[in-house]
Amino acid sequence: MTRSLSGNASCTITDARYVGAKIGADLRQLRAIYGKPEDTAKISAYAEEVAQLLKYGYLDSVSYGFREPDSNLWKLRLRYRATLGGRLLDGNPGQLPRTANVSGLPFYSFINYSTKFHSLPPSAQTDFEQTLPITRTTGVEPTTGIGGTTPGTGYSRSGTGVTRDTFVASDH
Repeated sequence: MTRSLSGNASCTITDARYVGAKIGADLRQLRAIYGKPEDTAKISAYAEEVAQLLKYGYLDSVSYGFREPDSNLWKLRLRYRATLGGRLLDGNPGQLPRTANVSGLPFYSFINYSTKFHSLPPSAQTDFEQTLPITRTTGVEPTTGIGGTTPGTGYSRSGTGVTRDTFVASDH
């Protein structure tokens, strides 16, 4: 069996890894503040997953943070939306909230694939997913309850990048 993938012509894997590394830096800061994600190898895998998805134009958005499993509500979420072309930001990672009440909550991640990914035949989707360093299962995307979303920064290189927003739930 032969497999061929065509990437985003303007995005090299080096460009995509640059963006992924900045997300990895955010996740390392999240770990420094809240203790999770605990595994540094997992952080590297999340960064590489984003890089691969960006390179091929398959990322719509990816979220990382803490959610209440019973209600499936985010308590703290970092959401990254893929952006292409135009005037893209390339800011510094970090500047994450330090006071979210996430004690005892598990770290969680949820991904939404792009229309380009969904237009692939199911076998090609599966083949591509098997090349990624993160194995994901299907699920229901967590929602946000009462709280606030703050637009953050963007990370980009050579016309491909992500914009980040941060949601923190209110303790009310």
